[in-house]
Amino acid sequence: MSFLVTSLEIPEVKIIKPKKHGDHRGFFSETYSKRAFEEAGITIDFVQDNHSFSAEQGTVRGLHFQTPPFAQDKLIRVARGAILDVAVDLRVGSPTYGKHVSAVISAAEWNQILVPVGFAHGLVTLEPDTEVLYKVSQIYAPDHDKGLLWNDPALDIRWPVPEADAILSAKDRVQPRLADLPASFFY
Repeated sequence: MSFLVTSLEIPEVKIIKPKKHGDHRGFFSETYSKRAFEEAGITIDFVQDNHSFSAEQGTVRGLHFQTPPFAQDKLIRVARGAILDVAVDLRVGSPTYGKHVSAVISAAEWNQILVPVGFAHGLVTLEPDTEVLYKVSQIYAPDHDKGLLWNDPALDIRWPVPEADAILSAKDRVQPRLADLPASFFY
């Protein structure tokens, strides 16, 4: 298999590490293969690729999700730099509802994270000039684009940037807290 797949504490969220073949010229890596993912039990049809660039360390993006019928699985990797990636379980009735997992995803580690439907996703850049690439299983649907407040105390996320120094969009500063979020996903 060309990928090493491991589960995080919430087992639906997975770290995927593609093989990287290098020599004096550089390297080659198959970062996604539908066949290899299916062999690993991951049967998701990705329909769109996204690419984000964050100039400054401490840029927070999220916590974002789309509601059904446009809910998205996401496969996130970093082409340059590093992020702390966070997934929050929004599945009502789940034993891990409102809990989160996080992992450092970086170009140096050449790892990826799979965040399934039913989770809010966010990240903070750990290095300047960070580029994040991610595949999604549904198209962008503005009417279904939702968010969760990144620093909601109920989530107990230990972001590696002080609140006062976090660089956020205006939209991400005013997202609802978990207690005020309508139920969209069920376990």
